[in-house]
Amino acid sequence: MSSPREIVLLGSTGSIGTQAIDIVRRNPDRFRVVGLGAGGGNVARLAAQALELGVEVVGVAKGSAAQDLQLAFYAEAQKRGYSTGDFRIPKILAGPSAMTELAEWRCDMVLNGVVGSLGLAPTLAALRAGRTLALANKESLVAGGPVVRAAITRPGQIVPVDSEHSALAQCLRSGERNEVRRLVLTASGGPFRGRRRDELTEVTPEQALAHPTWNMGPVVTINSATLVNKALEVIEAHELFQVPYDDIEVMVHPQSVIHSMVEFVDGSTIAQASPPDMRLPIALALGWPARVPDAAGGVDWTGAHTWEFQPLDDAAFPAVRLAKQAGRAGRCRPAIYNAANEECVAAFVAGRLPFLGIVDTLERVLEAAPDLPEPGNVEEVLAAESWARRYAQELIGTTVEGA
Repeated sequence: MSSPREIVLLGSTGSIGTQAIDIVRRNPDRFRVVGLGAGGGNVARLAAQALELGVEVVGVAKGSAAQDLQLAFYAEAQKRGYSTGDFRIPKILAGPSAMTELAEWRCDMVLNGVVGSLGLAPTLAALRAGRTLALANKESLVAGGPVVRAAITRPGQIVPVDSEHSALAQCLRSGERNEVRRLVLTASGGPFRGRRRDELTEVTPEQALAHPTWNMGPVVTINSATLVNKALEVIEAHELFQVPYDDIEVMVHPQSVIHSMVEFVDGSTIAQASPPDMRLPIALALGWPARVPDAAGGVDWTGAHTWEFQPLDDAAFPAVRLAKQAGRAGRCRPAIYNAANEECVAAFVAGRLPFLGIVDTLERVLEAAPDLPEPGNVEEVLAAESWARRYAQELIGTTVEGA
């Protein structure tokens, strides 16, 4: 029997990370975690994970959290009843470069579950080090697509973790790439599915955070309500599978059982179906190309099912159209799209911008965006994002003043 696949897990204390650890915990013969990384906001959980898994190295992006992490190790060891000689504190990396150093650590695979632009540098480090990258960090491909493409050292080096892209990767096994006609991503439609634009004027943050299907973080949940999340996934799909934007469609599927589909040139459409449970795509990414038995529950075929598909209402939810425009324009436009949206979402949550103002402001930022060259490194991506954030903040301030 082959030895377990060694994994460095970035973003271990978040939703993706904790579910990945659950997969590892249930499959010790297949996977071994050798390194963990997190932002540093929950050092108690990070210490508990590290002691349970017996990792070699732990990293925190927040430099000031290093001492807190050390203390958390001793507190966790005491809680477990360990004596001084019963445990070993792993090597601790701290500061802005910690995630990048972890991504270069000796291992078979890096799972990047970091949230935000902080995940781009570790993505590049893992690829350049020749590691297989299980990617759950949207910003890597959305903001840094050209830079990421240049860092890939071999075909198939990136394995998608998002449920939609995992579904597409599975469906694409059914044919050759030159036989693909289009990709079809499915969207739950979020909490405001079926509403007209004029019915969205009074939406509150509490309403936007009430997702009908998935339990996600606040930014992703609000992105789902505006359909920006699906828009970012369209850019990701283009980058991952090199399919033109005109050949990527979005359909609203309220039941969230069909996660995406691929239509082939002969008229066949292959779909991937499973109940909404992120453990399945996470397990598939960790084991890729092999499947992990019993990673999650399957569809109950003993009962009746009704699955609906509806076209996207572009008038009420124009985010996907704007993302395709940004993607076609290329260069730094996708990075500008993503950064401006983050500023708008923060303003909405803070009560400084109405719900419809999120995508309306995003559109105004894109219209004013400078004609920056294609980014060649992380610094150029961050510079484009910085411009987008500043300009979005200016527009938001004008909106608030005029309210």
